[in-house]
Order: sequence, then structure tokens, then C-alpha cells
Amino acid sequence: MAFFLETLIGGLMAGMLYALVALGFVLIYKASGVFNFAQGAMVLFAALAMARFSEWIPKWLGTDSLLIANVLAFIIAGACMFVVAWVIERLVLRHLVNQEGATLLMATLGITYFLEGVGQTIFGSDIYKIDIGMPKEPVFLLESMFPGGVLVNKEDVIAAAIAGGLVILLSVFFQKTTTGRALRAVADDHQAAQSIGIPLNRIWVIVWCVAGVVALVAGMIWGSKLGVQFSLTTVALRALPVVILGGLTSVPGAIIGGLIIGVGEKLSEVYLGPFVGGGIEIWFAYVLALVFLLFRPQGLFGEKIIDRV
Repeated sequence: MAFFLETLIGGLMAGMLYALVALGFVLIYKASGVFNFAQGAMVLFAALAMARFSEWIPKWLGTDSLLIANVLAFIIAGACMFVVAWVIERLVLRHLVNQEGATLLMATLGITYFLEGVGQTIFGSDIYKIDIGMPKEPVFLLESMFPGGVLVNKEDVIAAAIAGGLVILLSVFFQKTTTGRALRAVADDHQAAQSIGIPLNRIWVIVWCVAGVVALVAGMIWGSKLGVQFSLTTVALRALPVVILGGLTSVPGAIIGGLIIGVGEKLSEVYLGPFVGGGIEIWFAYVLALVFLLFRPQGLFGEKIIDRV
């Protein structure tokens, strides 16, 4: 039972991190109605900025304080993501208002390669580390109930708590604020939103800024766990099944989808892997997403599309 709980908790922790990356997809889709393939590149760019500035700032200020370096690096990296959002809106999205979804999709692919190239030019292409002070050692819980206790990684717990807090804030933002409602209106119909006075350009800047902050937090956590390298862009691919399960328009769906994928991967690898030679964790999420596409393409919490003729 203890081993099952360890596997379950590990899956929940991984699922929250998947959900955090998936949030970036949901945010952009809710505002523009397009699937943002640049989300992985945004995570990489933000992580590179965080890693490099946390390395440079102690040299610039002559301090050994990890806290000061990380706080300033986070602020500067966040400012960089705001600049990226403004440039994307100014040079790309502003010229594609009311265009077909395929056109916006291709634009996000272009943004992907642009961010990867600029990130490599500015910050370098080596493997960097992010040390935000999260404890790496595991702890044993419920020792009185199970012999030896349940092994839990402190870093995973803290990362999941950060991701969960950000998800809650974004849910409140979309449901309770005027800007959040305006974002949903823009996603439904660009022309109708403009006709009632919603400034489309400003809304897109806001949502790309928010998505940039989400990418920064995701990049910071994943960079702390895995190191910052260009393979970090593949983290976004692990989040694709999450948005398919939860629904492209649902912030709570990103959470539930992430937890389902995280737990499903871990349990299937541990309990089914020995019977099929292992490797289930690699493809489990995509097979599950395929099943959902066949029987419920809008996802668990996505809005069902009804075409009236």
C-alpha cells in the first residue's frame, strides 16, 4: 500500500507540473482561438533568462545572496517576457486580426523558431542550472501507518504547491475580473468584441504577458528539476494530451487533465510496464488523448461546438 501511495503522489506531483505548462496553451486559445505551438519555446526562453540572469546578477552586484539573485532574476526575466509579448502583438498579431485560425497557427510556429534562435543568441546554448533553493532530499510520511513510511520528494511537493497556487489565481482572474471576461469575449468572436469596444490589441498583449509569466514559472520549476537546455521545449509536447483531455477552453480542465495524465503515467508504468516490457509512460498520455479525440473531442470540460445552418 505504501508503494502504491508513493506512486500515486508522484503522479499527482508530475500532473500539476503538466497542468502548469498546459495553462499556457489554454490562456492563448481562450484569447485568440488558436493553438499556441510557441508555448514550449516560451518556457525555454523564460528558463534561459532566469538561469542566466541569476548567474550574472551576483557578478554585477558583488553579492553572494542566492535570494537576492533569484528575486532580481525573476523580475528581469518577467520583464523580458512582457517585452516578448509586446513585440509579438506589435509585429505579428496586430496584422492578423480576424484571419483564419490556420494563419494564426502558422504564426505561432514562426514565433517558436524566432524565440529559440533569439534565446540561443542572447543566452547561449549550453546546459544551465537554476537553483531557487528548493530542497532536493526526500522525506518519509505516515511512518506510523506504514512500515518505513511513504517516500515523498520535497521538491515535487513545493513545485506542485506553486503550480496549484498559480492555477487558482488564474481561475479567479478569468471568472471574476473584467479583463478575464473580456478575454473570453475576444476568444468567442474578434469582430463582435471589437464592436462593443473591447480593445483587441491590448487584450492580446495582456494574455501573452500572463502566458509569459506562466511560462516563466514553469521554466523555473522544470529548469530546477532537469536543468535548462534546449530539450526543455519538449515539455510542451507532454502537455498536449493534458489540454486534449481537459479541454482547450477550460482552466480547471487543465488541472484535472494534468492530474489524470500524471497519475495514469506513473501507475501504468509501475503496474502494467513489467507485462509489456516497459516504456508505457512514454506513450500512455498520447493513447489516452487519442481515445478522447475519438469519443469526446472537446475534452472533459471543453465547450461543445455547435454549428447552426
